[in-house]
Amino acid sequence: MEGTSLPERSRRVAEALEAFGARNRVRELPASTRTAAEAARALGCEVGAIANSLVFMADDGPLLVMTSGRHRVDVALLAERLGRRRIRRAEPEEVRAATGQVIGGVAPVGHPAPVETVVDTALEEYPRLWAAGGTPHTVFPTDYAELLKMTDGVPLAVN
Repeated sequence: MEGTSLPERSRRVAEALEAFGARNRVRELPASTRTAAEAARALGCEVGAIANSLVFMADDGPLLVMTSGRHRVDVALLAERLGRRRIRRAEPEEVRAATGQVIGGVAPVGHPAPVETVVDTALEEYPRLWAAGGTPHTVFPTDYAELLKMTDGVPLAVN
Protein backbone atom coordinates (compact mmCIF):
# COMPACT_ATOMS: atom_id res chain seq x y z
CA MET A 1 0.00 0.00 0.00
CA GLU A 2 1.12 3.52 -0.76
CA GLY A 3 1.91 5.79 2.20
CA THR A 4 3.47 3.26 4.57
CA SER A 5 5.93 5.93 5.79
CA LEU A 6 3.02 8.06 7.03
CA PRO A 7 2.27 8.51 10.74
CA GLU A 8 -0.03 5.82 12.18
CA ARG A 9 -3.14 8.04 12.24
CA SER A 10 -2.56 8.99 8.60
CA ARG A 11 -2.06 5.35 7.62
CA ARG A 12 -5.53 4.64 9.04
CA VAL A 13 -6.93 7.44 6.90
CA ALA A 14 -5.07 6.11 3.83
CA GLU A 15 -6.51 2.63 4.48
CA ALA A 16 -10.04 4.08 4.78
CA LEU A 17 -9.56 5.99 1.51
CA GLU A 18 -8.29 2.87 -0.21
CA ALA A 19 -11.22 0.81 1.10
CA PHE A 20 -13.59 3.48 -0.18
CA GLY A 21 -11.90 3.47 -3.59
CA ALA A 22 -10.80 7.10 -3.43
CA ARG A 23 -8.65 8.22 -6.35
CA ASN A 24 -6.15 10.18 -4.29
CA ARG A 25 -3.70 9.46 -1.50
CA VAL A 26 -2.64 11.06 1.76
CA ARG A 27 0.53 13.12 1.54
CA GLU A 28 2.71 14.57 4.23
CA LEU A 29 3.71 18.23 3.98
CA PRO A 30 6.72 19.89 5.61
CA ALA A 31 4.61 22.85 6.76
CA SER A 32 1.75 22.64 9.24
CA THR A 33 -1.78 22.46 7.90
CA ARG A 34 -3.38 22.93 11.33
CA THR A 35 -5.43 25.93 10.16
CA ALA A 36 -7.17 26.54 6.84
CA ALA A 37 -4.86 29.51 6.16
CA GLU A 38 -1.74 27.40 6.82
CA ALA A 39 -3.04 24.61 4.63
CA ALA A 40 -3.93 26.97 1.77
CA ARG A 41 -0.46 28.54 1.94
CA ALA A 42 1.28 25.15 1.96
CA LEU A 43 -0.84 23.86 -0.95
CA GLY A 44 -1.00 27.05 -3.01
CA CYS A 45 -4.79 27.09 -3.16
CA GLU A 46 -7.65 29.32 -2.06
CA VAL A 47 -8.55 29.06 1.63
CA GLY A 48 -12.14 28.20 0.61
CA ALA A 49 -10.91 24.98 -1.02
CA ILE A 50 -9.72 23.68 2.36
CA ALA A 51 -12.32 21.27 3.74
CA ASN A 52 -11.99 22.05 7.44
CA SER A 53 -12.93 19.17 9.75
CA LEU A 54 -14.59 20.64 12.82
CA VAL A 55 -15.94 18.42 15.57
CA PHE A 56 -18.91 19.55 17.63
CA MET A 57 -21.09 17.94 20.24
CA ALA A 58 -24.68 17.95 18.98
CA ASP A 59 -26.82 17.36 22.05
CA ASP A 60 -24.91 14.35 23.43
CA GLY A 61 -23.18 12.97 20.34
CA PRO A 62 -20.25 13.99 18.13
CA LEU A 63 -20.92 15.79 14.87
CA LEU A 64 -18.24 16.28 12.23
CA VAL A 65 -18.76 19.37 10.09
CA MET A 66 -16.74 19.56 6.88
CA THR A 67 -16.79 23.26 6.12
CA SER A 68 -15.10 25.61 3.70
CA GLY A 69 -12.02 27.26 5.18
CA ARG A 70 -13.38 30.64 4.14
CA HIS A 71 -16.04 30.90 6.84
CA ARG A 72 -17.22 29.86 10.28
CA VAL A 73 -20.02 27.50 11.27
CA ASP A 74 -23.16 29.17 12.65
CA VAL A 75 -23.93 26.66 15.41
CA ALA A 76 -27.37 28.12 16.22
CA LEU A 77 -28.40 27.87 12.56
CA LEU A 78 -26.91 24.38 12.27
CA ALA A 79 -28.76 23.21 15.39
CA GLU A 80 -32.02 24.55 13.96
CA ARG A 81 -31.44 22.89 10.57
CA LEU A 82 -30.54 19.55 12.18
CA GLY A 83 -33.31 19.71 14.79
CA ARG A 84 -30.88 19.65 17.72
CA ARG A 85 -31.28 21.45 21.04
CA ARG A 86 -27.65 22.57 21.29
CA ILE A 87 -24.44 22.31 19.32
CA ARG A 88 -21.13 23.28 20.87
CA ARG A 89 -17.49 22.98 19.90
CA ALA A 90 -16.06 19.65 21.12
CA GLU A 91 -13.27 19.66 23.70
CA PRO A 92 -9.90 18.21 22.58
CA GLU A 93 -10.52 14.95 24.46
CA GLU A 94 -13.98 14.62 22.85
CA VAL A 95 -12.45 15.15 19.41
CA ARG A 96 -9.87 12.44 20.03
CA ALA A 97 -12.48 10.04 21.47
CA ALA A 98 -14.78 10.49 18.45
CA THR A 99 -12.16 10.50 15.70
CA GLY A 100 -8.94 9.02 17.09
CA GLN A 101 -7.26 12.19 15.76
CA VAL A 102 -6.21 15.57 17.15
CA ILE A 103 -7.61 19.02 16.46
CA GLY A 104 -5.91 20.46 13.40
CA GLY A 105 -5.51 17.06 11.76
CA VAL A 106 -8.99 15.51 11.84
CA ALA A 107 -9.69 13.67 8.60
CA PRO A 108 -13.19 13.07 7.26
CA VAL A 109 -12.57 9.29 7.48
CA GLY A 110 -10.47 6.79 9.42
CA HIS A 111 -12.31 7.14 12.73
CA PRO A 112 -12.78 4.30 15.24
CA ALA A 113 -16.54 4.34 14.49
CA PRO A 114 -18.72 6.28 12.03
CA VAL A 115 -19.31 9.91 13.03
CA GLU A 116 -22.41 11.79 11.93
CA THR A 117 -21.18 14.24 9.29
CA VAL A 118 -22.44 17.41 7.65
CA VAL A 119 -20.73 18.64 4.46
CA ASP A 120 -20.95 22.37 3.81
CA THR A 121 -22.56 23.09 0.45
CA ALA A 122 -20.08 25.98 -0.05
CA LEU A 123 -17.42 23.34 -0.76
CA GLU A 124 -19.24 22.46 -3.98
CA GLU A 125 -17.85 25.66 -5.54
CA TYR A 126 -14.32 24.21 -5.71
CA PRO A 127 -13.36 21.49 -8.21
CA ARG A 128 -10.54 20.28 -5.93
CA LEU A 129 -10.73 20.22 -2.15
CA TRP A 130 -8.04 19.44 0.39
CA ALA A 131 -8.90 17.62 3.61
CA ALA A 132 -6.76 16.77 6.63
CA GLY A 133 -5.14 13.35 6.59
CA GLY A 134 -5.16 12.47 10.29
CA THR A 135 -2.37 14.79 11.54
CA PRO A 136 -1.63 18.54 11.28
CA HIS A 137 0.97 17.76 8.58
CA THR A 138 -1.01 15.43 6.29
CA VAL A 139 -3.66 16.16 3.66
CA PHE A 140 -5.35 14.55 0.70
CA PRO A 141 -7.15 15.92 -2.34
CA THR A 142 -10.78 15.13 -3.02
CA ASP A 143 -13.88 16.72 -4.48
CA TYR A 144 -17.33 17.55 -3.17
CA ALA A 145 -19.13 14.48 -4.51
CA GLU A 146 -16.44 12.13 -3.22
CA LEU A 147 -16.41 13.85 0.18
CA LEU A 148 -20.18 13.40 0.50
CA LYS A 149 -19.95 9.72 -0.44
CA MET A 150 -16.96 8.78 1.71
CA THR A 151 -18.44 10.42 4.82
CA ASP A 152 -22.07 9.52 4.12
CA GLY A 153 -22.49 13.20 4.90
CA VAL A 154 -25.54 15.40 4.77
CA PRO A 155 -25.11 18.38 2.41
CA LEU A 156 -26.09 21.53 4.27
CA ALA A 157 -25.25 25.26 4.29
CA VAL A 158 -23.60 25.82 7.67
CA ASN A 159 -23.56 29.62 7.82
